[in-house]
Amino acid sequence: MDKSKRFFLKSKRSFRRRLPPIQSGDRIDYRNMSLISRFISEQGKILSRRVNRLTLKQQRLITIAIKQARILSLLPFLNNDKQFERGESTVRTIGLRNRNK
Repeated sequence: MDKSKRFFLKSKRSFRRRLPPIQSGDRIDYRNMSLISRFISEQGKILSRRVNRLTLKQQRLITIAIKQARILSLLPFLNNDKQFERGESTVRTIGLRNRNK
């Protein structure tokens, strides 16, 4: 086989098939915190389906379970590890208001 035809052949790469993140026995429920916490980012956002490698039905069920857990205060709406300092911005705006008068 000459070199010009080698480029058109598909390479046979071996790849490891990833296991699905949700097993068949796992129950998607708002009380199953160990399962739900795997699908939330560090900021507390729900990760996308592409990142999670879930089916559409599984992603919908996970989203509903996360929202139910947030409403029942089992999960925070936002992760408060980063505390934003709002005190400085309010002081600046109050100072600007006083100068204009």
